[in-house]
Amino acid sequence: MSERNTPEVNAGSMADIAFLLLIFFLVTTTMDSDIGIYKRLPEKQITPPEITLNEKNVLEININANDEILIEGDHVMKIENLKQAVVDFIDNGAGTNNKGDKCTWCNGKKDVTSSDHPEKAMISFQSKRNASYTTYISVQNEILSAYAQLRNDLSQSLYNKSLSQLETELKNNKGNKELSEKIQFIKAKYPQLITEQAPEK
Repeated sequence: MSERNTPEVNAGSMADIAFLLLIFFLVTTTMDSDIGIYKRLPEKQITPPEITLNEKNVLEININANDEILIEGDHVMKIENLKQAVVDFIDNGAGTNNKGDKCTWCNGKKDVTSSDHPEKAMISFQSKRNASYTTYISVQNEILSAYAQLRNDLSQSLYNKSLSQLETELKNNKGNKELSEKIQFIKAKYPQLITEQAPEK
Protein backbone atom coordinates (compact mmCIF):
# COMPACT_ATOMS: atom_id res chain seq x y z
CA MET A 1 0.00 0.00 0.00
CA SER A 2 1.31 3.36 -0.87
CA GLU A 3 1.36 6.03 1.85
CA ARG A 4 -0.14 9.37 1.19
CA ASN A 5 1.98 12.37 2.08
CA THR A 6 -0.02 15.00 3.94
CA PRO A 7 0.83 18.49 2.75
CA GLU A 8 2.65 20.64 5.30
CA VAL A 9 1.24 24.02 6.26
CA ASN A 10 3.81 26.77 6.09
CA ALA A 11 3.48 28.44 9.52
CA GLY A 12 6.37 30.83 9.00
CA SER A 13 4.10 33.69 8.03
CA MET A 14 1.90 33.16 11.14
CA ALA A 15 4.71 34.34 13.40
CA ASP A 16 5.14 37.43 11.24
CA ILE A 17 1.43 38.23 11.44
CA ALA A 18 1.36 37.75 15.22
CA PHE A 19 4.38 40.03 15.57
CA LEU A 20 2.77 42.73 13.40
CA LEU A 21 -0.46 42.53 15.42
CA LEU A 22 1.52 42.87 18.64
CA ILE A 23 3.31 45.97 17.33
CA PHE A 24 0.00 47.41 16.10
CA PHE A 25 -1.67 47.10 19.53
CA LEU A 26 1.39 48.45 21.33
CA VAL A 27 1.43 51.53 19.12
CA THR A 28 -2.31 52.23 19.12
CA THR A 29 -3.01 51.55 22.81
CA THR A 30 -2.82 54.61 25.05
CA MET A 31 -2.09 54.44 28.74
CA ASP A 32 -3.44 57.07 31.09
CA SER A 33 -0.79 58.67 33.24
CA ASP A 34 -1.57 58.27 36.91
CA ILE A 35 -1.85 61.28 39.15
CA GLY A 36 -1.20 61.11 42.83
CA ILE A 37 0.77 62.38 45.76
CA TYR A 38 3.98 60.80 46.95
CA LYS A 39 3.55 59.77 50.56
CA ARG A 40 5.72 57.93 52.97
CA LEU A 41 3.64 55.90 55.38
CA PRO A 42 4.57 56.04 59.06
CA GLU A 43 6.46 53.16 60.63
CA LYS A 44 4.30 50.42 62.13
CA GLN A 45 3.97 50.84 65.87
CA ILE A 46 3.28 47.79 68.00
CA THR A 47 1.70 49.88 70.74
CA PRO A 48 0.40 53.15 69.27
CA PRO A 49 0.70 56.15 71.57
CA GLU A 50 -2.40 57.12 73.52
CA ILE A 51 -3.69 60.46 72.26
CA THR A 52 -6.24 62.65 73.99
CA LEU A 53 -7.68 65.20 71.59
CA ASN A 54 -9.55 68.37 72.40
CA GLU A 55 -12.24 69.08 69.80
CA LYS A 56 -10.81 72.53 69.02
CA ASN A 57 -7.49 70.89 68.06
CA VAL A 58 -9.11 68.90 65.24
CA LEU A 59 -9.91 70.46 61.86
CA GLU A 60 -12.45 68.27 60.05
CA ILE A 61 -12.32 68.35 56.25
CA ASN A 62 -14.90 66.35 54.30
CA ILE A 63 -15.68 65.89 50.62
CA ASN A 64 -19.36 65.18 49.95
CA ALA A 65 -20.94 63.35 47.01
CA ASN A 66 -21.20 66.63 45.05
CA ASP A 67 -17.43 67.23 45.37
CA GLU A 68 -18.01 70.08 47.82
CA ILE A 69 -15.39 70.62 50.50
CA LEU A 70 -16.91 70.93 53.96
CA ILE A 71 -15.00 72.35 56.94
CA GLU A 72 -16.17 71.36 60.42
CA GLY A 73 -19.12 69.48 58.97
CA ASP A 74 -21.22 72.23 57.38
CA HIS A 75 -19.13 75.18 56.15
CA VAL A 76 -18.62 74.85 52.36
CA MET A 77 -15.19 76.07 51.23
CA LYS A 78 -13.66 76.58 47.80
CA ILE A 79 -10.48 74.64 47.06
CA GLU A 80 -8.48 77.86 46.56
CA ASN A 81 -9.24 78.92 50.16
CA LEU A 82 -8.47 75.57 51.78
CA LYS A 83 -4.70 75.95 52.06
CA GLN A 84 -4.97 79.24 53.97
CA ALA A 85 -7.62 77.77 56.29
CA VAL A 86 -5.28 74.87 57.13
CA VAL A 87 -2.33 77.27 57.65
CA ASP A 88 -4.43 79.46 59.97
CA PHE A 89 -5.54 76.42 61.98
CA ILE A 90 -2.07 74.87 62.42
CA ASP A 91 -0.29 78.17 63.05
CA ASN A 92 -2.91 79.56 65.46
CA GLY A 93 -0.78 78.99 68.58
CA ALA A 94 -3.41 79.92 71.18
CA GLY A 95 -2.12 77.58 73.89
CA THR A 96 0.71 75.22 74.74
CA ASN A 97 1.95 71.79 73.74
CA ASN A 98 1.79 68.76 76.07
CA LYS A 99 4.95 69.95 77.86
CA GLY A 100 3.42 73.36 78.56
CA ASP A 101 5.57 75.23 76.01
CA LYS A 102 4.02 78.07 73.99
CA CYS A 103 4.47 78.32 70.24
CA THR A 104 6.87 81.27 70.03
CA TRP A 105 7.31 80.78 66.26
CA CYS A 106 3.57 80.76 65.47
CA ASN A 107 2.22 83.78 63.58
CA GLY A 108 -1.48 82.96 63.97
CA LYS A 109 -4.36 84.91 65.47
CA LYS A 110 -4.13 83.15 68.87
CA ASP A 111 -7.86 82.39 68.63
CA VAL A 112 -8.86 80.45 71.78
CA THR A 113 -11.53 78.54 69.84
CA SER A 114 -8.92 77.16 67.41
CA SER A 115 -5.84 74.94 67.83
CA ASP A 116 -3.51 75.34 70.81
CA HIS A 117 -0.19 74.39 69.26
CA PRO A 118 1.15 72.86 65.99
CA GLU A 119 2.03 69.71 67.96
CA LYS A 120 -1.66 69.32 68.83
CA ALA A 121 -3.26 70.53 65.56
CA MET A 122 -4.79 67.46 63.89
CA ILE A 123 -6.25 67.44 60.38
CA SER A 124 -9.07 64.89 60.03
CA PHE A 125 -9.90 64.10 56.40
CA GLN A 126 -12.75 62.03 54.99
CA SER A 127 -14.52 61.74 51.64
CA LYS A 128 -17.66 60.10 50.32
CA ARG A 129 -17.11 57.01 48.18
CA ASN A 130 -18.57 58.67 45.08
CA ALA A 131 -16.49 61.86 45.42
CA SER A 132 -14.20 62.36 42.43
CA TYR A 133 -10.57 61.34 42.61
CA THR A 134 -9.52 64.74 41.25
CA THR A 135 -11.13 66.56 44.18
CA TYR A 136 -9.67 64.03 46.62
CA ILE A 137 -6.14 64.60 45.28
CA SER A 138 -6.65 68.39 45.20
CA VAL A 139 -7.66 68.47 48.88
CA GLN A 140 -4.70 66.27 49.86
CA ASN A 141 -2.40 68.54 47.88
CA GLU A 142 -3.72 71.69 49.60
CA ILE A 143 -3.22 70.15 53.06
CA LEU A 144 0.37 69.16 52.25
CA SER A 145 1.01 72.57 50.66
CA ALA A 146 -0.08 74.26 53.90
CA TYR A 147 2.50 72.26 55.87
CA ALA A 148 5.15 72.99 53.24
CA GLN A 149 4.43 76.74 53.41
CA LEU A 150 4.66 76.85 57.22
CA ARG A 151 7.90 74.85 57.23
CA ASN A 152 9.45 76.89 54.42
CA ASP A 153 8.54 80.18 56.12
CA LEU A 154 10.03 79.09 59.46
CA SER A 155 13.17 77.77 57.78
CA GLN A 156 13.54 81.03 55.84
CA SER A 157 13.29 83.09 59.04
CA LEU A 158 15.80 80.90 60.92
CA TYR A 159 18.33 79.94 58.24
CA ASN A 160 17.60 82.35 55.33
CA LYS A 161 16.77 79.28 53.23
CA SER A 162 13.51 77.45 52.67
CA LEU A 163 13.13 73.85 53.82
CA SER A 164 13.01 72.82 50.15
CA GLN A 165 16.44 74.41 49.60
CA LEU A 166 17.85 72.66 52.68
CA GLU A 167 16.53 69.30 51.47
CA THR A 168 18.06 69.88 48.02
CA GLU A 169 21.40 70.71 49.65
CA LEU A 170 21.19 67.54 51.75
CA LYS A 171 20.63 65.45 48.60
CA ASN A 172 23.83 66.93 47.15
CA ASN A 173 25.73 66.57 50.47
CA LYS A 174 24.53 63.24 51.82
CA GLY A 175 25.60 62.61 55.37
CA ASN A 176 25.79 66.32 56.28
CA LYS A 177 24.74 66.13 59.93
CA GLU A 178 24.19 69.87 60.38
CA LEU A 179 21.79 70.08 57.42
CA SER A 180 19.97 66.95 58.55
CA GLU A 181 19.51 68.37 62.06
CA LYS A 182 18.15 71.66 60.68
CA ILE A 183 15.61 69.79 58.53
CA GLN A 184 14.48 67.60 61.43
CA PHE A 185 14.20 70.66 63.68
CA ILE A 186 11.90 72.46 61.21
CA LYS A 187 9.75 69.35 60.65
CA ALA A 188 9.39 68.87 64.41
CA LYS A 189 8.09 72.43 64.80
CA TYR A 190 5.27 71.68 62.35
CA PRO A 191 4.66 67.90 62.53
CA GLN A 192 2.27 66.50 59.93
CA LEU A 193 -0.68 65.27 61.99
CA ILE A 194 -3.13 64.06 59.36
CA THR A 195 -5.67 61.32 59.94
CA GLU A 196 -7.65 59.91 57.04
CA GLN A 197 -10.85 58.04 57.77
CA ALA A 198 -12.33 55.35 55.55
CA PRO A 199 -14.63 56.76 52.84
CA GLU A 200 -18.33 56.95 53.70
CA LYS A 201 -21.03 55.55 51.45
